[in-house]
Amino acid sequence: MKIFHTKIGDHFIQFENAPEYINGMFRELEGANYRPDLTVTIQMDFGSSFVNYDVKEDRQADRIYFRRSDYLVEVDAEYQYAEISAYNELALKHALINLYSSFIVYHEWGLLLHSSCVIENGKAHIFAGHSGAGKSTAAKLSYPRNLLSDEATILKISSEKMEVYNSPFRSEILAAGEEEIFPLGSIQVLHQSLQNQREILTKSDSLITMINKVFYWSDHPANKKVILGMLTELVNQVPIYNLFFQKNDTFWELIS
Repeated sequence: MKIFHTKIGDHFIQFENAPEYINGMFRELEGANYRPDLTVTIQMDFGSSFVNYDVKEDRQADRIYFRRSDYLVEVDAEYQYAEISAYNELALKHALINLYSSFIVYHEWGLLLHSSCVIENGKAHIFAGHSGAGKSTAAKLSYPRNLLSDEATILKISSEKMEVYNSPFRSEILAAGEEEIFPLGSIQVLHQSLQNQREILTKSDSLITMINKVFYWSDHPANKKVILGMLTELVNQVPIYNLFFQKNDTFWELIS
């Protein structure tokens, strides 16, 4: 059985029966002299091709199931062991995003956000927005600034600070391998425009805006409370703006 060890955020992950795709997505850790925070067993050739993004969550006494047409995630109630069955590599990637996103919510550690994230002057700046708003475009236009994510931003949330980690969950732009952690300086909600303009949002508008930027939502009341609590902490600590931007890098003049 192929064993693969990696680290995502602060968490040590052990993959069992890992396909070759895992090697390209995650940085492998040498040695295994630690106890994994989560062990994941993987099986391929499950289900059917992708239909839509709707995921059904089913909770039983000691197990939680996340099911989509092209994957099934089964995890124990303490989030220590998980099994993923996936149709193909894309399904496996989405299953892993779902699993890790729900894992960090369970531990009240942080959130996985639909966004890209760029480093400028030692701080992380997140670009969020609806599908097609320009998250990947803003990331590309930000070169040669270093990138922490182009699709899914890993954000650690506490009452003292907000920190962004290098994300392995990439769409187009591969991770450069940095392990640094950066404080979050701002969040931009993107709107493509003929001119550059930035407007700060109120805390209440910020909270409403960020709700649909979180990867994992649950019908479970306790999980909803945790997610909303972390989002409230986020908007209280970090300024959130509407950023109307031209399709070039001049929008950075409004951020730097």
